[in-house]
Amino acid sequence: MSVTVLYFASLRDAAGVASEALPTPVSLAALYEELRTRHGFSLGRERLRVAVDGAFADWNDHVDDGAEIAFIPPVSGG
Repeated sequence: MSVTVLYFASLRDAAGVASEALPTPVSLAALYEELRTRHGFSLGRERLRVAVDGAFADWNDHVDDGAEIAFIPPVSGG
């Protein structure tokens, strides 16, 4: 029972990987807080968007086994 977590921009840099497989979380919010501690992410949830299986999600949404979760930080262009 697992999900795939995708990281982008500064989160990818901090995690040192673009993705990883993890046990299915109780909630998206709990998963991000666990990963924030593990990888030292400096951004709080209020600064991120979260998507599940390619669609933006709410931090309290249910996550099914096998889902693909993306944490999307703000990015700047030039």
